[in-house]
Amino acid sequence: MQEILLGIATWGIPVLLAITLHEVAHGWAALAFGDRTAQMLGRLSLNPLKHIDPIGTIAVPLLLVISSSLAGMSPLVFGWAKAVPININNLPNPRVNMAWIALAGPASNFLQALAWVLLLRINFDGFTDAIQSIALAGLSINLVLIALNILPIPPLDGSRVVAAFLSKPLAYQYDKLEPYGFFILIGLMLMNWLTPIIAPIFNAVKFTVFWLVGIY
Repeated sequence: MQEILLGIATWGIPVLLAITLHEVAHGWAALAFGDRTAQMLGRLSLNPLKHIDPIGTIAVPLLLVISSSLAGMSPLVFGWAKAVPININNLPNPRVNMAWIALAGPASNFLQALAWVLLLRINFDGFTDAIQSIALAGLSINLVLIALNILPIPPLDGSRVVAAFLSKPLAYQYDKLEPYGFFILIGLMLMNWLTPIIAPIFNAVKFTVFWLVGIY
């Protein structure tokens, strides 16, 4: 039980920060392109309570932390928040604008990963074990979110980028996969295919972040 509580305490703050800033980044990008929907609905707030999804923000990360602790493994934690509402009718060039809006989410996670590593780099030896663990958890969750979200599976962010390069008829058919995206991810996870798929992306981004900070 102590290990489970420690895991929840360690991952709680990084998970909330990662998914909250991810969604707020989408909202700010949409605002930059002329859509004020998220702003009018109060979804540009950094208050996590505005973005919490009971399943994606609480249940899934909690289940992953508990199951990993019981198995004695390092947790592979991810989650999601309530999607920021975007009205594509307010965008001057919807398909291209949506690609940039989608990329804003992983970009926010990249900056957060960079910040967590900088925190470790600045005073690594002086950290308590607890703070160091939280920083490492923050790095991990943001790398996982980047690797997951750039997959070209609707409604993940990567699918918005792919759709921008497709013809309108093809993009329309491609977007029809969106209701099944979650089940596709679950299926990949159950077949143990998800980790091998995202691992190269995870490692490449991790190398880039460490290289930028000067850790080789």
